[in-house]
Amino acid sequence: MDDTTTAPVRQRVTLRVDGGERSLEADTRTSLLDALRDGLGVTSPKKGCDHGQCGACTVLLDGRRQLSCLTLAVAADGGEVTTAAGLVREGRLHPVQQALLDADGLQCGYCTPGQVCSAVGVLAEAAAGHPSHVTADLDADVVLDEAEVSERMSGNLCRCGAYVGITEAVLRAARDGGGSRP
Repeated sequence: MDDTTTAPVRQRVTLRVDGGERSLEADTRTSLLDALRDGLGVTSPKKGCDHGQCGACTVLLDGRRQLSCLTLAVAADGGEVTTAAGLVREGRLHPVQQALLDADGLQCGYCTPGQVCSAVGVLAEAAAGHPSHVTADLDADVVLDEAEVSERMSGNLCRCGAYVGITEAVLRAARDGGGSRP
């Protein structure tokens, strides 16, 4: 029997995480989620299913929402990663975070960091005119309503079922200009 197994390949990965440059040496098979949590100690993104089905690990990668459990850390090398914790500016919550509190859009809070990042991404996508599956007129401006928000946030699960509050929070943030900054 021929033993041709080789050691894992490791590579230096540099990311700009929540405004600061961070580097680590990672196995090339390491997910961005594991690099953030285990390699850099950034625990805002949560490990829910580790299969891209729950959205708890959602971060903003170069301004777009991304499931960090399905993204290889080496593929994100050089990228700008924003977590829910990184959305706080000078001690002030991001408008989406404030709207989630005001609309009672959380219960246990485990999914909240992913919900926040996804909602920020949703607002940016809508502001850029990107249609969703339920957008009626693909040539008109995107109007966020309950159906649009529910469709766009459908990749983020909440075990507690706080969807009514989450949807209301995204709509509030949209009305209050919450998509104006990442």
